[in-house]
Amino acid sequence: MEVQTFQNPGVLSPRQAREIFRGGTVTHTSGYSRGYAQANLITLPQEQAFDFLLFAQRNPKPCPLLGVLEAGQVSSELLADGDIRSDIPLYRVYRDGQLEAEVPDVRDVWRDDLVSFIIGCSFTFEAALLDNNVPVEHIAQGRNVPMYRTNIETTPAGVFSGPLVVSMRPIPASQVADAVRITSRYPAVHGAPVHVGDPTAIGIENLDQPDFGESVDIPAGTIPVFWACGVTPQSVVMESKPEFAICHAPGHMLITDARDVQYQVP
Repeated sequence: MEVQTFQNPGVLSPRQAREIFRGGTVTHTSGYSRGYAQANLITLPQEQAFDFLLFAQRNPKPCPLLGVLEAGQVSSELLADGDIRSDIPLYRVYRDGQLEAEVPDVRDVWRDDLVSFIIGCSFTFEAALLDNNVPVEHIAQGRNVPMYRTNIETTPAGVFSGPLVVSMRPIPASQVADAVRITSRYPAVHGAPVHVGDPTAIGIENLDQPDFGESVDIPAGTIPVFWACGVTPQSVVMESKPEFAICHAPGHMLITDARDVQYQVP
């Protein structure tokens, strides 16, 4: 795998970014293709698809659905001329809830009975935060966003259940209200935070030890702010143990052709 970052990835079109990833470049995608929505992925056998669709409907904060690909389908209007099996920089393959592999392409394990769920990602609203001068520390520090399992349980559906995962961004105390206001306008990509302040209140003991992603330096005068995260389905896969699943590697997202503003509400 070629691990690479680009000097100014925000200027890449979604198609250019997907072509780069299809060519083997592996990198987290925060800051890529500014102005376009990024998305999480979970792909499951058709026999579990209805249960997960119901799970997403019952848990819209961590699982806001942007689209569903039918069994065997590999492209849609969200990734024109793309391929869901190769256009994400890094995938995770799970069998019976256990992580089997992290790979940049899943065409060799693809099955015609697989249904793909494209789920909104909080990277989408980061451009709006930056446009309003709210700092996004993991971008500034060149790191993947930190993500944590919590003690908050999702609402079960069919075979699926498990804990909520959150992403964390340290926000200056004077700008927390701005961050809540700005992100609340993007309900299709997780919307407003689920928690502000003390991480132990939601079961996070150490911010320096995220379950997914990378830790970030927390500047003085900032408050940790937590958003529901589209890695929650992976936490659910590990808990519920379906026989097979493909997900994006945390922080390595699908860059879609949808504009951020399509998911902004007044």
